[in-house]
Amino acid sequence: MKNVSLEDFRKMITSRERRSLKRGFTENQKKFLKEVIEDPKKVHKTRCRELIIIPQIVGTKVAVHNGKEYVTIDVKPEMIGHRLGEYAHTRKKVEHSAPGFGATKSSKFVPLK
Repeated sequence: MKNVSLEDFRKMITSRERRSLKRGFTENQKKFLKEVIEDPKKVHKTRCRELIIIPQIVGTKVAVHNGKEYVTIDVKPEMIGHRLGEYAHTRKKVEHSAPGFGATKSSKFVPLK
């Protein structure tokens, strides 16, 4: 699967990704793909969340920026045809704890611990 040409690969993916590949990669995407293909052992950082995962980068580790930090992703064969940003979530679940001091009007009469 790694040696599939982009023309043959384009026939296997959905229309939105096919159109994106037809228009070509941006300069940042070309530079990133070149780095990943030359040195697949290294973890490469990128902000190209819209980059489509192609067969040539399967088996590598990629760190994708989620807006705050870089999230490391192991690229697997099931991910082919999807975008890098799908695997680096930008939002996380909110976890509330107990209300703090001054949270309500009545809490100012409660002694501090």
